[in-house]
Amino acid sequence: MKPVLPLVLAIAALTIAGPAARAQHTRLFPPQDLGQLEGPDREVWQQPDRIMDALEIADGSAVADLGAGGGWFAIRLARRVGPNGIVWAEDIQPEMIESIKRRVQREQLRNVRAQLGTPLDPHLPPRALDAVLTVETYHEFEQPVTLLRNIDKALKPGGLLAIIEFSKDGFGPGPAIEDRVDPERVIRDARAAGLDLVARPSFLRYQYMLVFGHAKR
Repeated sequence: MKPVLPLVLAIAALTIAGPAARAQHTRLFPPQDLGQLEGPDREVWQQPDRIMDALEIADGSAVADLGAGGGWFAIRLARRVGPNGIVWAEDIQPEMIESIKRRVQREQLRNVRAQLGTPLDPHLPPRALDAVLTVETYHEFEQPVTLLRNIDKALKPGGLLAIIEFSKDGFGPGPAIEDRVDPERVIRDARAAGLDLVARPSFLRYQYMLVFGHAKR
């Protein structure tokens, strides 16, 4: 496996301390550093196929990559859902959206829609998505409960939201421990937004994965 130091430094740049009361992290990742997040070793530890399997993403699925950055995950989603599916690659930075558009054109993918969102609303189509995925972006959410409510509006009945962040144990790539988000905080925010924790897969080596939806009552 290649050295992960460049990736560690790149991901660490994602975070900065915010107001002490909420320990928020609102610094956005600089678009000019996108290449540092796409080393070949990421395919190994990120396990994108297993993540998509856990969300039951298949041919024809309608999904969204929230905080898509340069589109690393979005293009993998696009290949999974095929020409009968659709991927909404959302980001709040116009530079990221342009990067996604260039990548989609280069990859000749016709099932990806680059979507410019806002910090509080991703502007996804209502009740249209089978799954929404956000990878290492939750710590950037300024008002997570509000944003989660708006994400929920985009899910079909039975749709799933997966939130993936680096674990606080400090192993592997990722930001400093003090800059990582406790999973219990994510769960509390999701509950406040009306979402239930429906699964907690444990196959990721360096990250935790929380899957939310609406449990049958």
